[in-house]
Amino acid sequence: QVQLQESGGGLAQTGGSLRLSCAASGSIFSINTMGWFRQTPGKERELVATVSSGGRRNYADSVKGRFTISRDNAKKMVYLEMSSLKPEDTAVYYCNANIRVYAVSFPRDYWGQGTQVTVSS
Repeated sequence: QVQLQESGGGLAQTGGSLRLSCAASGSIFSINTMGWFRQTPGKERELVATVSSGGRRNYADSVKGRFTISRDNAKKMVYLEMSSLKPEDTAVYYCNANIRVYAVSFPRDYWGQGTQVTVSS
C-alpha cells in the first residue's frame, strides 16, 4: 500500500516563505513524476509544479520565479520551497506522485491528503 504524507503547511504573511515536504512510503518499485497541486473552495485542483525522475521541472506561470520544486529520490521525497507568497497562494496543497508498485505493473497516480497554506495580507 502506497501513502503520500505532506507536511509543512501553515500560516505565512504576504512576502513570506514556507516549505512543503512530501514523503512516499509503502510498496514502491519506482517513482516517475512527482509534483504539487493546489485547490481552493469551488475551484478545480490546479498544477503548481512537477519534477520528473530525471530532474526536469515544470511550473505554473503563477508561481514561476517564486516557488522551487525539488526531490530526493533516495528518500522518496519531494519538496516545494515557496517564497514571495501572495494571498492568492492560499489553498490546500496536495502532493502527487506517479508510482509503479511492481516491476510488471502499470504506474498510477497517488495523492496525499493535503496540507493547508494560508497567506495573510
